[in-house]
Amino acid sequence: MSQPPGAPAVKVARVRPALVFPEEQANRLLRAAEAEDVTAGGVFSAGPAGVQVWSEPWNGDGGTRGSSVHLGSVDWTYNTPTRFYITVYRCMVTREGRNRGLEAADVLKRVLDLVGLPIDGVRANLHEPPVTDPFRATSEALGGPRGSGSRRR
Repeated sequence: MSQPPGAPAVKVARVRPALVFPEEQANRLLRAAEAEDVTAGGVFSAGPAGVQVWSEPWNGDGGTRGSSVHLGSVDWTYNTPTRFYITVYRCMVTREGRNRGLEAADVLKRVLDLVGLPIDGVRANLHEPPVTDPFRATSEALGGPRGSGSRRR
């Protein structure tokens, strides 16, 4: 994983096998994280694809982070492995989080604890996506037009 120059070092852990929850539980998780938002006295910052964990509420001028530091994140994707489900596929700990003794599992547990979701919940063995579209590659190799799916006979 490459990072921009000057970005804090992180430890990324893929959640394998991936955790799978109904989308309704993800919505509950986002609402709980928003209720504990860093700008409102909490330590979470929620977005549509995951939740960041911070050391303390943001206390800087104008609602900026001030002395709060990013400890880690939990990321998910929607409609995987099937529609109306989310898959938690990655958890990350920053250098500051590691310095405070946190591991990826600690960050994951802290986020899931917002709504009582189990860290050892339903798991799915997801494979890495193919490097290229295998159907397009087959079609082109067989002399068909790009993306047509036609086969030469």
